[in-house]
Amino acid sequence: MAIIDSWYHEKESAWLYHQVAAAEPDPHKSRLFLQLAAAAEEQAGKWESSSRQAAVPNAPKRVFTPSLRARIVARLLRQFGPRALRSVLAAMKLRGLSIYSAPVSIAGHAMPTSLSDVGLRHRGGLGNNLRASVFGVSDGLVSNASLVLGVAGAGAASGYVLLTGTAGMLAGALSMAAGEYVSVRSQREMYEYQIALEREEVAEYPEEEAEELALIYQARGVEIEQAREVSRALLANPEQALDVLAREELGLNPDDLGSPWGAAITSFVSFAVGATVPLLPFFAHSTGTTALVLTAAVTCTALFAVGLTLSLFTGRHALRGAVRMVLIGAGAGVVSFLVGRAVGGAIGAAG
Repeated sequence: MAIIDSWYHEKESAWLYHQVAAAEPDPHKSRLFLQLAAAAEEQAGKWESSSRQAAVPNAPKRVFTPSLRARIVARLLRQFGPRALRSVLAAMKLRGLSIYSAPVSIAGHAMPTSLSDVGLRHRGGLGNNLRASVFGVSDGLVSNASLVLGVAGAGAASGYVLLTGTAGMLAGALSMAAGEYVSVRSQREMYEYQIALEREEVAEYPEEEAEELALIYQARGVEIEQAREVSRALLANPEQALDVLAREELGLNPDDLGSPWGAAITSFVSFAVGATVPLLPFFAHSTGTTALVLTAAVTCTALFAVGLTLSLFTGRHALRGAVRMVLIGAGAGVVSFLVGRAVGGAIGAAG
């Protein structure tokens, strides 16, 4: 059964490589995927030979038929192109996807000759975590301010507004945390599975893996002989080989797969911090119009600060980004207040 599964996987990979090559407008990239398809077909042939040796005599020859998932991906490839479907193709363990990232070599610059030169573009680092935290604060600010203003617009007493806002803060933070945990956990499991398969293939077929890596470098403009020399040097050490192949074939960084609990905690805290800001006037025992004005003021001030911070990541004009954040938040708050007032009036009239 394992041999049959491996044969089918290689046949489906080869079929998908052909689909990617057909959808890829760049002839250099298209040629890479055709070469990877040929390599997958060759590997499938080896599995088929092994299967025949263990098979029952006169057993019918297996015929490959792509799975429904593969056919759907092929249709999406024709519609959107390979670059847009990188994550989907990675989930199906297709290789060579790192050519859609920043190239390892540029004309006139040397190819990497050590692990420290390879795959640095995949490292997210502190910047990604900080950016995610800022977006979490922004979500908490806008959603809970809208909730508070909607309930206040309906005419609820300050105590009920505070209770509703606190419940909204907890519900939103827990929902964000749960969603991030499931998302990162699922992504990590997929990456771990792909890396485990890569480890098995490095152990069983080191020469084939070196050739596939060389083809990726060739697609980036490197002479094939130089690419082969570099790939063999990089794959000489088994652990280094796994790291290099994960980065260059799968587009993954094994050292930066993400922590599900870290993502969940970060999302919970950042959303809760943002969602608490609109409640500060109510915690200070402000009531009525004063509480609403103070809520709008502190929320807009916080959104202005968030907009300034986000400009560090977007590279856009800081003041323009800050004003845009304030306008978005203010618009959501005004709509929520007016809807709350209309619903409150309707309930009062019905009562």
